[in-house]
Amino acid sequence: MNNVLEIFRQITKIPRCSGTHQPFINYIKDFAKKYEYECIVDNYNNILCKKLNSKAKLSIQNHYDIVCLVDNCIPKIIEEDGFLRANNTTLGADNGIGCSYMLSLMTRHYDCEFLFTSDEEIGLIGANNIDLELKAKYMLNIDSEEEGGICIGCAGGVDFFAKHSKKSIIKNDDNYDLYEVSVSKIAGGHSGINIDKNIPNGIKLISQTIKESNALLLDINGGERINSIPVNVKAIIASKTLPKKSHENICISKIDSKSEHFNIWHSDIVDFIYTFANGVRAYDKDHNVVLNSINLAKISTSNDEIKIELSARSMVNEELEQLKKETISSLEHFGFKVTTDGKYPAWKPDVNEFTNNILQIYKKYDKDASLEAIHAGLECAIFKNKFPNMKLASVGPNIFYPHSNSEKVEIKSIENLGYIIQEIVDSF
Repeated sequence: MNNVLEIFRQITKIPRCSGTHQPFINYIKDFAKKYEYECIVDNYNNILCKKLNSKAKLSIQNHYDIVCLVDNCIPKIIEEDGFLRANNTTLGADNGIGCSYMLSLMTRHYDCEFLFTSDEEIGLIGANNIDLELKAKYMLNIDSEEEGGICIGCAGGVDFFAKHSKKSIIKNDDNYDLYEVSVSKIAGGHSGINIDKNIPNGIKLISQTIKESNALLLDINGGERINSIPVNVKAIIASKTLPKKSHENICISKIDSKSEHFNIWHSDIVDFIYTFANGVRAYDKDHNVVLNSINLAKISTSNDEIKIELSARSMVNEELEQLKKETISSLEHFGFKVTTDGKYPAWKPDVNEFTNNILQIYKKYDKDASLEAIHAGLECAIFKNKFPNMKLASVGPNIFYPHSNSEKVEIKSIENLGYIIQEIVDSF
């Protein structure tokens, strides 16, 4: 599979931000025709490539959309120090690398079901609504992000959308000054697999500065995607004294204008953010994985309201439901109106003949390879629900800081995994 990197460079030039489908669909249609596969696209932009009269026993599946922190972004790949990264954008190795393995196998005419799903990064939309017939008994997903780990279980999740509209106009009798407070250049990352890495949350940092400076909130905007740890946040506040920095990357600048009146947001908003237990809520020692977590991902201000978006995850469906109830209750206590969406189930760890076969093959190349679960949403959970008799596993190369501008993938790891995927496919 020595053409995986070449293919990845090709498809990275194709617009694939979540919600953008047709350019990649057109590419796959041409690619499938060239290598004599039929290509079927459903109403949710999922793409299935298979041989005519296929007898495939194995489906290989990946999502083709990527997280773009700037809309319509096309990453420019940079190779350095044994890694691929992008120039000040996400790279899209999640999950362009998985798609590249699939396309590489298609160039060698393997009889597999090659399933490219849409809009995974914004709620597993393609997988949830798939209208394509899969006949294979086994599915290999290549959307994991750590070499040596064979994923056999994943977290479920739910997204929260909260609105607060209480604000008031006050007279500036206490001689407040206006300040712009912002934070950037913090690590960021995936709000599932990176949630236990002690990565600062930009929204929490700004709220800490506001609260501990006894300041008033006039405006706040920040966060990039609902499944990312927020990096860039900016607020306008009023304070009697120079606000206190809560982090070395906080920037504070005084606004040189005086105002007789301020239009301020209710203190409940800052109080909620300041007291909110962001990050890991519980840990599963048996599977060495985060059990429950929640991430405060985005905040925005309009004329009439402040909106907050959060994302919760759990390895157990019942605990996810409890976390959902607790979060709604907490938000409502602070005066927010709350809706939820994007719920997807957990995938209970499952050891079977398929996973054991993959482990046996993997150990030829890495004696420390293991079966494990991951604290992130994988489409495997959806497919396990839709096809309960299907056996699934997920593998992937070393991808660091996905969903952030620091995203990078290890070239040697791509090569190593290529040998393993090749042998897995050959075993069928």
